[in-house]
Amino acid sequence: MAEAKKTKTAAIEENEAEMGGLDEARELKGRYIAAIGRRKRAIAQTRLYEKGKGVIMVNGMKATDYFPVGLMMTVTQPLKLTGRNKDLDFSIMVSGGGKSGQSEAVRLGISRALLKLDPDVKLALKAKGYLTRDAREVERKKPGLKKARRAPQWSKR
Repeated sequence: MAEAKKTKTAAIEENEAEMGGLDEARELKGRYIAAIGRRKRAIAQTRLYEKGKGVIMVNGMKATDYFPVGLMMTVTQPLKLTGRNKDLDFSIMVSGGGKSGQSEAVRLGISRALLKLDPDVKLALKAKGYLTRDAREVERKKPGLKKARRAPQWSKR
């Protein structure tokens, strides 16, 4: 039984090493630029490392494994806009919310980190709206109503 567990963990480590997950995660050390992004209930703590290879780690996983393809495009929008896809690494800790809110929180965190790194990109990021915090939150449910605003159906008798 113990050998089976060792074999499974060894296989997982080999698989991650092939994909570059473990090695790239270990390389993200040293000085970094920190920024925070928020959206709905999601909070993304972003760390930008210069002189990287374009690696984005989210909660210890590669971003491509963590986010679906459509949301991954949302995450990388500021990098594509500024042309810094391949020379920066990111380590991101995300908590709260769903995947959609998390991806937009990560986008805001990456945009803010890029702004700290290079203030010249502010006009481009601001024009696309990547530096604006989307403050919309879910409205609370009120007593006597079925949802936040939905009243019970009126009945004549």
